Order: sequence, then structure tokens, then C-alpha cells
Amino acid sequence: MVALPSRDPVLVLGPLLRHVDPVSATVWVETDRPCEVTVLGRRARTFCVGGHHYALVLVEDLEPGSSTPYEVHLDEARVWPPAQSTFPPSRIRTPGGEGRFRVAFGSCRYATPGTVDADEGIPPDALDAYADRVATLPEDEWPDALVLLGDQVYADELTTQTRRWLSLRRGEPAPPEAQVSDFEEYTRLYAESWSDPHVRWLLSTIGSSMIFDDHEMIDDWNTSAAWRDEVTTQGWWSSRISGGLVSYWIYQHLGNLSPQELADNKTWQAVLALGEDDGTRDAEPLLREMAEAADAEPGGIRWSFVRHWGGARLIMIDSRAGRVLEESGRRMVDDAEFDWVEAAMRQAVADGVEHLILGTSLPWLLPHAIHNIERWNETLNVRHHGRWRGRLAEKLRQAADLEHWAAFGHSFERLGRALTSVARGEHGPAPATALVLSGDVHHAYAAELVRPDGLDTRVHQLTVSPLHNQAPHPIRVGFRIGWSRWAQLFTRGLARSARTPVSGLQWEKQAGPFFGNQVGELVLDGRGATFRLSVTDVGQEELREVLAMPLTAG
Repeated sequence: MVALPSRDPVLVLGPLLRHVDPVSATVWVETDRPCEVTVLGRRARTFCVGGHHYALVLVEDLEPGSSTPYEVHLDEARVWPPAQSTFPPSRIRTPGGEGRFRVAFGSCRYATPGTVDADEGIPPDALDAYADRVATLPEDEWPDALVLLGDQVYADELTTQTRRWLSLRRGEPAPPEAQVSDFEEYTRLYAESWSDPHVRWLLSTIGSSMIFDDHEMIDDWNTSAAWRDEVTTQGWWSSRISGGLVSYWIYQHLGNLSPQELADNKTWQAVLALGEDDGTRDAEPLLREMAEAADAEPGGIRWSFVRHWGGARLIMIDSRAGRVLEESGRRMVDDAEFDWVEAAMRQAVADGVEHLILGTSLPWLLPHAIHNIERWNETLNVRHHGRWRGRLAEKLRQAADLEHWAAFGHSFERLGRALTSVARGEHGPAPATALVLSGDVHHAYAAELVRPDGLDTRVHQLTVSPLHNQAPHPIRVGFRIGWSRWAQLFTRGLARSARTPVSGLQWEKQAGPFFGNQVGELVLDGRGATFRLSVTDVGQEELREVLAMPLTAG
């Protein structure tokens, strides 16, 4: 028998340009078999997880402020860019140069346009449209960074195509309410979302920072102790959460880490050791053990991270996995991680950044009425925990998704103190802006902190969501009402009736609410900053800019 020649390895997903600093970058890929991956002369062997193969290539010795086109080779064969690509060459663009720095951001991207049924009524994919726009611009007008603030995939809302795939895999029809159940099924979600050619090119050439929200795992993930007590008794939960966290670690978290953090990360080093020979030893058991430990003890792994962008600093805060849920001591993140966040903020000020950026999937400053309801609800849950009033308050909390920063009152106030301390210049020269970027709520708005007085820094909440989803009519109505004066007065009275602690923080809406699919941009120019928002809607394929709002005076 004549042996057939083995074919070359295939690039399944990627390349994704991930961590980028002034002198280094990481490039992530998924391949169909073990191989060696080369980018700009730097090589990395793939590692294996559950029959899938991945690599993270570290590219070092770059010049600050430089732009370097790159290709991807698998076992010496070029696989990227595609031969017939109509997009500009992928390139690594490092911070540190002169001129404006642009940050694109958004959240909540449900699959891709080609996999969503037309009758779902979802407007055109804003990230797709944004990729098309960027491809036509001169390079000096491209975004320098992309920040994705949660729900990069939806494990609990599946497309028709994925349900068909599940039916074949499971050997029985997947019902409309089907959800993924293990690591293999999670990989399907990323393949479905990141194979889109427009977004694939964008992710290959704009360094991205990512954090999860609930839908990467399950709707309402870690809402409360009662929610967790219920879900952890389900027989399917262990496979679901371990599959979700393992896939998140591979597809999103690895690329958030700097070269030094990768060198210090024990899990990553153990995975590398498994792949030292031919890359076929399976790291899934090791990663599953990591995931189960992370779920059991949230403080055991830090998903939060920092990005250094010259005059700007991003501190991305995990506002899902690290929660403390006991009613008497609820925290959005535990005290040790909040200490880390505050230390990172102080370090940014000491380094002289002009723009301090906090990323958190859930908004810090909400419409006033919704904020008041969440504070009221938390007060009732704490005060009546274990009694019938507490059980009613918990049902309301879960039904209405009352689990943003306002529903974790201690953490809401602590973040406010940390930001106002920076804005008063208590740790060094006050930056021009302190910006909280968020998503989750399926509309966009801008709000500014107006009390306390005496702040030298402009403190803004900028919320942009979704990239590709929709806001049902009740949500649109609710969030419009949430900013109204009469709703604010009514809910303030409701909160006072429960003796909810009154906050010394006050904020005002500056723009919005905006609906449709959307992408936001920060344009940072010295100490100046502008927030731009572009939107698509049903029947409107191209992005339309609806807002260009200065964030600083002058």
C-alpha cells in the first residue's frame, strides 16, 4: 500500500493579536493538529486540550510606536493572511508613539450575522461593520486597542446551526432552550463567533483585551448565594462550569497576560511542559482541575489584569467570578483583589498617566432609578435573610437581574472612594480623566460624577452594549424611565423607606440612552479625550455615528 502524503496543518481560528505593549506582543492561534507556529521569526509549539490544538506566540524586541506587518506559518507553510484576502495586511502596532491613541470597546456579541436567523430581528453586527470601516481608513486612524467587556459568546442562547450540531453530537434533537454542557461544546461557540472573516481580520490586527460576563458561563452567573446554592446542586453544573472556565482560560484569558505574567503563571508553565515533546499530551485534566478550584475558591485565581498604553492605563476588573456572595458581606470582588485594584490605580497615578481606564463588564453608575432599586433590594435581602421577606427580595433580584455594582453596596462605595481619591490628586498628579467602561445592559449612555466637589479629574461612566444582540422593548422602556426625574424621586423614597444607606456620590447622564448594535471609541489626545459612539439598526447595515462627546474641558 502506498502511503498518502500527510497534508499541512490548517489554521482553525486566529490569528488573534492579544497583549501588546511598547516592545512585545502575543499572537494566539488554534490549529487542527500539533505543529510549530511562527510569527516574525518567533516560534511556539502547539499545546493540546481535549483534542484541540492551540499556540501563543510571544513576539519580543519590537520598537515603541512601531507598525510591523506579520504572517503566520504552520510548520513553515504560510497560512495567514489568506491568499485571496481583500483586507489590509495584519500588523502589530505598539503603543509609545506620538499622536492620538484610540480605544474601541463594546460587549455582548451573539454569534455572527451568518448564523443568526433573520426572523430574530437582531440589527447588523456592529463589530462586523466596524471592521469594514477600519479597513478603509488610513492606518493612523485605526484603533490602537480593542476592549471587549463580556459576553463574547453565549453559552445559554444558541443559534439554530449550533443546536443542529448539538443534535448530531448528542444523538438526539436539541430543544430550542438547549445550552452547551462541556468544553467541546464551548469550542463550537468560539469557532462560530470568531470564524467571521471581518471580525477575524480585525482581531488579527488590533490588540484585544477581554473579560467575561455571565453568558460565557450561564445567565445570572453568581448573582447571589441563593442562586449559587441552587445551581451547584444540579448534576450538570460541574461539567458546565469547568468547561466554561477552561475555554475562557484558553480563548480569552491567556491573551490578557503580559510576557512576565505568562512566565510567572504556574498553570501556563505546566501546560507548556506537557507540550514540550510533540504537543499531543492532553492538558484538559490539568486545566479542568484549575477550573474546578477557581469555581470553588474564587480568590484562588485572578482574572483581572492591567494594560499599559503609554499615557493611558487600563485596569480590567473581574466583576463575575471573584464575587463574595454571603449576604452579610457581599462584595463584587473580595478584599484582597480590591486591594490589588487600588494598588494598580495608585501605581498608574505614580507613573503619570493622563487617562485612567477601568474596565468592568457591569456598569458602576446606572440610571438613578435602577441604582436605587438595586440598593433597596440588597438592603431587604440582608435585613430579612432567611425569612419570607428575604425570599421575596431574592426572587425579585434574580428575576430582574439586580446584580450590578449598585447591588453590592460596599463595593460600589469603595470604588467611588478609590476614584475620588485619584481625582483629588491624593496619590500624585490627578489624571485628566478616570473612565469606567462597561457593557451588559444592551444600550449605551454616558454619565459623569458630579459630587463630591473638588475633583481635578473628570470621572465618567461609559456604557456600550450590545455589539450584536438586541434590547427587547421592555428593556428600552425601562432604561428610558430609569433616568427620569420622577422615577428617581419615587425609587429614592422606596430606598429611604427601607433605611438604605445614602451615598455621597452623585452623577448626571450626559448622553443617551442609545439603542441598536453599537461600538464605542475613546480618542485620547494628550490630556484631551472624546467619546464617540456609532450604531447600526434594523435596515441600516453601515455604522452611523450618533455621538462625539468631549470628556475633558476645552
